[in-house]
Amino acid sequence: MSAPFANIAAHLPEMARLQPHTPAVFFPAGRDASGRPCYTHFTYQQLEAESNRIACALEGFGIGRGVRTALMVSPGLEFFALTFALFKVGAVPVLIDPGMGVKNLKACIKEAAPEAFIGIPKAHVARLVLGWGKGSLTRLLTVGKKFGWGGKTLAGICASVPPGTPYTLARTDGEETAAILFTSGSTGLPKGAVYSHGNFAAQIEALRSLYDIRPGEIDLPTFPLFALFAPALGMTSVIPEMDFTRPASVDPLKIIEAIENFGVSNMFGSPALINRVGLYGQKHGTKLPSLKRVISAGAPVPATVLERYCAMLEPGTQIFTPYGATESLPVCSIGSTEILGETRTLTEQGRGVCIGRPVPGIELEIIAVSDEAIGSWNDTLRVAEGAIGEIVVKGPQVTRSYYNRPESTALAKIDGGEKGGFYHRMGDLGYRDAVGRIWFCGRKSHRVKTAKGDLYTIPCEAIYNTHPAVFRSALVGLGAAGSQTPVICIELERGVDKSRHGAIREELLALGAGNELTAGIKTLLFHPAFPVDIRHNAKIFREKLALWAAKELR
Repeated sequence: MSAPFANIAAHLPEMARLQPHTPAVFFPAGRDASGRPCYTHFTYQQLEAESNRIACALEGFGIGRGVRTALMVSPGLEFFALTFALFKVGAVPVLIDPGMGVKNLKACIKEAAPEAFIGIPKAHVARLVLGWGKGSLTRLLTVGKKFGWGGKTLAGICASVPPGTPYTLARTDGEETAAILFTSGSTGLPKGAVYSHGNFAAQIEALRSLYDIRPGEIDLPTFPLFALFAPALGMTSVIPEMDFTRPASVDPLKIIEAIENFGVSNMFGSPALINRVGLYGQKHGTKLPSLKRVISAGAPVPATVLERYCAMLEPGTQIFTPYGATESLPVCSIGSTEILGETRTLTEQGRGVCIGRPVPGIELEIIAVSDEAIGSWNDTLRVAEGAIGEIVVKGPQVTRSYYNRPESTALAKIDGGEKGGFYHRMGDLGYRDAVGRIWFCGRKSHRVKTAKGDLYTIPCEAIYNTHPAVFRSALVGLGAAGSQTPVICIELERGVDKSRHGAIREELLALGAGNELTAGIKTLLFHPAFPVDIRHNAKIFREKLALWAAKELR
């Protein structure tokens, strides 16, 4: 018996029927003579019609059901229409962060082996120069002006399709591959998570019910992929003026301006972006009364960052920090009220970061830490309540495999055995407390293996993060596993004078010595600016810091 019909694009015709004249997406289009922002937009009816037109053209061009298609198009109205068109025809968009670096980009494209490549002229130039997709690409499509690289333009293939041409969605089922989404690569080479249409459907339903998101809301997504969820949820998406590959460098005034101009009710932002906007708001006494909820993910959000941003919101409005990964989102969720009122104190004592309770539909277990593959589930894998282990999850939004990575898939998945299904190993360490909340203690691959036992990054770093001069810290291990020397790297707040470094060092070493978790950490290094992931500018590349620390201590 085949799985029932599912397609993320199926939400679009329904929303176009229910609210045809409601704007689906606004995109910034420069400024007028007075410096006021101008926007172009699609209504739901227009987005439905344009994506239908593109779907007809794509199918005629040979990009149809099951065709893996590398998509390298700048965020904008065409990106929305094109992406929904790809889902409508049943193609498989391959989505890769353009900022992950030339080497990683080439490796990801080679691994995904796309048959089609849709990109702006700059992406096609890079494809030619760097040899992306050699041996697999058979269809080339340019969004914009085409030069000497063959294929056709999007405008060219659409020219023969009359406006208003209807399109019938491909009858994809829930098990069918919908997209390949590459991880950020914060702990190694990015991997392509294979998303089914059922995964997307479960994700949308989980977000809708978890945060009570309703049609007619105004959304400000500061991460392009999340922008695609807004139309499926019936929200109007306002794309901000920003470089999506550098959220930590966002102009906070432009974010605030968009929120105020449109009366934004829902906002998604990485911790780095939330921090930057919050600092501006604190300095200028900004208030954002239209926001009903803020969602921040990508890395743990420090309590001080939540506190600053919450000061701009109406009483009772929360910042939610869902926990998950490219392979499974959302897994858990917690709000700022519980963090600031209860769990923050425990975090600062080295108890880890509370990520809340598993969301409905997710089965979460904590298992004994192991770096080996686990073939099938058995209940003896579980650790006791309060014990630190690896977080594993099972549920409809959990992806089944990595594309063309059988070894990585075998390491990351556990067959459900008698229980059926499968578990995904998050690669994160944590524990369950007495009231069912999950506490995050860091990445499994980042634990420091000393002669006296393992040290976990998040609990140890929290001790140093309580110092007012510390922006963030990172624990790394030097030497062979089992006899590693722990080193704490410190990034200070902006504006801390170098003349204070000596005194701050002594204060931090004293802080560490005063806690049993960190008493064995004797080496401390100051770093000017930690290397972070390109997606959220929030996950620390501890592997790079460890190499840097080793050079510093030679």
